[in-house]
Amino acid sequence: MKDAEDRVQALRVLTKRAFEEQPTADAAFDAFGLVADECGLTLAEANDVIAGFALDATRWTPNTEADMLRYCYHVAGAVGIMMARIMGVHPDDGETLDRACDLGLAFQMANIARDIVEDAEADRCYLPQKWLEEMGWQQGEHALPENRFRLASLMPRLIALMEKHEAAAKLGARKLRFRQRWAVLSAARIYGAIGRKVLNRGQLAWDTRTRVSAPEKMWHMVAAFFEAVRNRPPPPAEPITWSRHDFKPLAGW
Repeated sequence: MKDAEDRVQALRVLTKRAFEEQPTADAAFDAFGLVADECGLTLAEANDVIAGFALDATRWTPNTEADMLRYCYHVAGAVGIMMARIMGVHPDDGETLDRACDLGLAFQMANIARDIVEDAEADRCYLPQKWLEEMGWQQGEHALPENRFRLASLMPRLIALMEKHEAAAKLGARKLRFRQRWAVLSAARIYGAIGRKVLNRGQLAWDTRTRVSAPEKMWHMVAAFFEAVRNRPPPPAEPITWSRHDFKPLAGW
């Protein structure tokens, strides 16, 4: 764990140097510094992403659903915000940045659903501890073969949350240029399909890795093309009452 924490600290130092336009002796960080300068990215935005690495380095696990969403913010929502900034979204366009965050949240929840057993084998768990307690499980017990049927009963809850943020994210894509919108909608469809496949496979979802095949990806890309052309995404089933700021850590978290 100490090695992982040292690597996270190195990320912080190199990222800060890149933003200050100082040499880092690492081509990736030097290039990132150039992109940050050209696109107006901030060190705070980058540090929000690095915080996700820090959580993983300490083997952190969420206690509540809100904790899980904050983790998703750091490892994916904050990345979505930075990508939107690179695509030219103005920092004052909070609505579009909120929706970019939603896209990352949806992606990460699909990943969590797909990788539950794989994560457990690595002594990691990203399902809220409260959810496991409701099932009468200690952490790690949820992934045992004899518990897969009941584990599958948690997936409607997780995938419904994923779909809420997926639908919200598609609203934000309206303001992007066509090729950007098409790319975002394609990715949203593919990641959403992963989550829905986990849901539909039930207790068998973790016997083999859930994948979206190449033909399925092509189908989603074609469907996303026509969605991007039409550019009239339906609103989420429930009103959007949240923003990206709601997923940042509270004091002492």
